[in-house]
Parts: sequence; structure tokens; C-alpha cells
Amino acid sequence: MIFERTPAVIGHRGYGSGDPTPPGSGGPVAENTLPSMLAAVDAGLSWVEIDVTRTADDDLVLRHDPTVPDGGYVVDLPATAGGLPRLTEIFDALPPDVAVDVDVKTVLEDAADAPSRRTGALLLPVLRREAERRRLLVTSFDPALLLFLRGELPGVPLGLLTWLRFPLWHAVPAAAGLGLDAVAVHTGSCGLDHPDTRLRPLEHSVDVAHKAGLEVIVWCPTAETAPAYAAAGFDAMVVNDVPGVLAAL
Repeated sequence: MIFERTPAVIGHRGYGSGDPTPPGSGGPVAENTLPSMLAAVDAGLSWVEIDVTRTADDDLVLRHDPTVPDGGYVVDLPATAGGLPRLTEIFDALPPDVAVDVDVKTVLEDAADAPSRRTGALLLPVLRREAERRRLLVTSFDPALLLFLRGELPGVPLGLLTWLRFPLWHAVPAAAGLGLDAVAVHTGSCGLDHPDTRLRPLEHSVDVAHKAGLEVIVWCPTAETAPAYAAAGFDAMVVNDVPGVLAAL
């Protein structure tokens, strides 16, 4: 079991994507930074989600997009050049009772670089150490990375991320067939925001996933739709509106 209480609310990139302003904070907090994560914890969350990618000098930093604001590619820059938080520094500063969903962003260069330089290989020793002091979940759009980690990182749950409007009838059997622990789907795949007559009832899809041994995560529900996902049986939600979703649930 990944989540002790369901539905777990996970702060997307910390307190939410972009630069949201927590109530009473006096100003915005940037996504994928320690202040953003601590703001999510202060709001009552025990889980946060972060994006991790690699740099030119084989370090790991927090960044959702492959580029930095001036247009340079993260993978072409040393870790110190982009002003991005290093993964190890975030882990060391974050209280160990805060669980982390590590969303791994593999890069184009992983296809051709030496195996020792690929994102998964760089991440593996960091996750091994970190799993000794906090709960982790590793998710990715890249099934090859998840299969690599599955063989090297026993005991740490792994989840398949699927993109916008990726059909649930593909996502659930794919995650189950890969032997993963979770499937994480965007709200656009669920039929509430984008009705799709080809979809089974949402509760049925979640039930099938549970029967297959998967926990089911939805990312980016709003405060208005969060209760519907809870009613359908989702195990966790990765949210941008932290206070709104907590109040709605």
C-alpha cells in the first residue's frame, strides 16, 4: 500500500504549478523549490510531487520543463548554471516525515548516452539512500526507466504516468502489464473534463485497476471536481489548488 489514507492529496511541484501565493505568506512561491514544498506541508499535506531531470555535469535538479527561462536546455547546462534546486539538497532540507512523489523527466540524450550517464542510473543511488529515511513513489512517462528501477530498487513503489487524454483502457493494462504499483492519469483521460462516450464508467476503470493490484492517481483535478474523483475511488490526487481541494474533500 502506497497511501495510508485515501484519497491522499499530493502537492503538484510543491504547493502547485507556477508561482502560487499561499494564504498569509506575503508573496508567491516558485514551483519545485523548498519554500513551495514547505508551504504545502504547512497547508496540511504529507505528500509532495517534484520533477527531476539531469544536467550536463551528471547532477540531478528540480525542473519540469526541459529548458530554463532563457531557453537553454537543462541537460546542456551544469547544475549551478540554471539556478535550479539540486535534488540531494531538497531531500536533505525536507523533513523526513514528508513523503515525495519523484516524477522523473528523462531526456532525449538518454537514448544515446552511455548507460552510466542516463537519468535512471544517476538517480538510482540517490533514491536508494533516500528510501531509508522517507516514503517515496517514483513516477514517469518513460516505462523503460521504470523497468530499470524496478529491477534495482525493490521496495520503492513505481507508477506509470500517462499524458493528456491517454485512454484509460490503455493506461491501466499497460501499468499492470509492466508490473508496476500505480497508474497516474490526467483528468483529461477520465471523462469528467472531456466527455468520451467510449469510456467505461470511471468507477469501473478504477475498480479494474484495483483488482490488477494498482493504486490509481489523478493529476490536476480542481477543487470542484476533486469530490467526484474521491467518489470514484482514486487513491491519490496531485493538485495545484492545495487549500481548495483540501476544503472540498
